[in-house]
Amino acid sequence: MKTLKEQTDAKMEAGRQANPEFMKGIDTEIAKAKEFEQGANALKIGDVAVNFELPNQQGNLISLSDLLEKGPVVVTFYRGDWCPYCNLQLRALQARLDEIQALGATLVAISPQVPDGSLTKSEISEMNFTVLSDQNAKVASQYGVAWEVPEFLLEHMRKDRNLDLQQINNGNGTVLPIPATFIINKDGIVVWNYVNVDYRTRSEPEEIIEALKKLV
Repeated sequence: MKTLKEQTDAKMEAGRQANPEFMKGIDTEIAKAKEFEQGANALKIGDVAVNFELPNQQGNLISLSDLLEKGPVVVTFYRGDWCPYCNLQLRALQARLDEIQALGATLVAISPQVPDGSLTKSEISEMNFTVLSDQNAKVASQYGVAWEVPEFLLEHMRKDRNLDLQQINNGNGTVLPIPATFIINKDGIVVWNYVNVDYRTRSEPEEIIEALKKLV
């Protein structure tokens, strides 16, 4: 089985072959984001995790504090079910979900996407972990992973992919989370994280599992 990096690298290479100018533009925007250290304010190992209460796909409110009563929580921020890199990551996590849960952890995936019919019908809705909606990116901001999407990328979404973030995210048309992952122990402390403003790269499920093993 291919690693997640092998899958995302293949996706990037396919993108470079199909649309080299766009991918070159994304490289430039990511370089700018790294230069300005976007994501540098993300919660770090040893920080107290910010509690949140967000709706799931059925509109029921789920809080971090309640989840922590059961054990450690893996919180991963993703852009939306329309993002192919996010889908690769979430499929990879779903494939290792039994191992994550066997270590006593709960996996939570958070995006700004509205928990309506469109998300209910998506592939993500069929996965066996908790999916929450952070429509105004408030929680992403509290975790230091909110990203003001550059106009270059917004224009690509509108024109080439027919994506309207304003509608998908219920009014939030410019802010997406950096696809970051945090492991929070049962005491509410961040014990592991992965933050990279390049949305084309993600943490490996194996790394998450190894970090969870250290909590057992």
